[in-house]
Amino acid sequence: MSTDVAEAGADHRTGVSASRPGGLLRLATCGSVDDGKSTLVGRLLYDTKSVLADQLAAIEEVSRRRGQDDPDLALLTDGLRAEREQGITIDVAYRYFATPRRRFILADTPGHVQYTRNMVTGASTADLAVILVDARKGVVEQTMRHAAITALLRVPHVVLAVNKMDAVDYDEATFTAIVREFTERTRELGLADVVAVPMSALAGDNVVEPSTRMDWYEGETLLSHLENVPLGADPTGKPLRLPVQYVIRRPSADRQTVERWLAGQLASGLLKVGDPVVVQPAGATSTVVGLSVLGRETDLAWAPHSVAVRLADDIDVSRGEVLAADPAPEPLRRLTATVCHLDERPLRKGQRVLLKHTTRTVPAVVEEITYRTDVAIARRLPCEDGLSANDIGGVRILTAEPVAVDTYVDNRRTGSFLLIDPQDGATLSAGMVDASTDRRTDH
Repeated sequence: MSTDVAEAGADHRTGVSASRPGGLLRLATCGSVDDGKSTLVGRLLYDTKSVLADQLAAIEEVSRRRGQDDPDLALLTDGLRAEREQGITIDVAYRYFATPRRRFILADTPGHVQYTRNMVTGASTADLAVILVDARKGVVEQTMRHAAITALLRVPHVVLAVNKMDAVDYDEATFTAIVREFTERTRELGLADVVAVPMSALAGDNVVEPSTRMDWYEGETLLSHLENVPLGADPTGKPLRLPVQYVIRRPSADRQTVERWLAGQLASGLLKVGDPVVVQPAGATSTVVGLSVLGRETDLAWAPHSVAVRLADDIDVSRGEVLAADPAPEPLRRLTATVCHLDERPLRKGQRVLLKHTTRTVPAVVEEITYRTDVAIARRLPCEDGLSANDIGGVRILTAEPVAVDTYVDNRRTGSFLLIDPQDGATLSAGMVDASTDRRTDH
């Protein structure tokens, strides 16, 4: 094993960055319109000194043109021109920042209900979700929708950020009532590890620095919590899953034969030269005899590395198949899943779709829509008319070919999929395979 790969592997498996002890935390901010998400992100960037001088100068100039005395920190994330002109966020804005304790990748997601698909995108890889609530308005339907999606996507940690406390005179009773209502209304969703923080992103209270105007609050600031929250499960601790994206043919070292290398990104697990693997859904088995990362051969790789793999046997492997190790996923044609419907056209029983799972796309049909979730009351209701845009519901899907899936609770990457319109290629729904999927179903 090369020294640099060995050191990097040990570094990754402990969850500790070589340069910063706290590792990398992926977080997403979400909530209703005008709850202050962009201002909160701007405050985090500004107060952690993560803003370049030219960026700061640009937002100060825009703010002056608008007649504002202080810089509008929301402009640090509202990067699209349309957003700046309208004063709203319509896309996911990704930002990187760091403190001496930890590195962060932050997704600032839009609050408008018609852009729910962007919230799904931003939260799908998050270790932590910050759900903002305007202290003046309390918990609203969009708050509940974002809480439901956060629970659906199995985001491990949640911060309930009760923002704009300055607008309610930093009243403790208002904060307590909002926390109680949120807790009661989301009880059925099964959100894990919820921490509530009262704050004012505009004034900077309890974002990076502790507030002197809320001495009744004894918890951490938002940044302190982000720096100390445990990181998510290490993907290298899960069984090997390598969806094949490309098959590369290249001459051998002696130029006498052509070698076949299978390229893709490791979704989970460790992969070593000498490891036995099974190719799903075909079921063929072989042994790894070559590994390449960034064009350099090595004997060890781990998720989420992009790798190229050479097998001992000349077996037929193509794009969309999965290299796996025990316990390997069982190929299935019938899936029970929960979906968030994203398209304006409803999803109906009997509809023909394409199901995209990792690098594999197969024809499928929606056999049944089992329920629709009323996010306002967090209850499942019968669904007769199909799922409308932004609805969350249950489906049963029959695929034309077997798909090697895990349940979403076991593996967020290989337990998720997209439903696509076969006519125009539009994304219809984002889905998560339920634990109730019957693995005894005939292929």
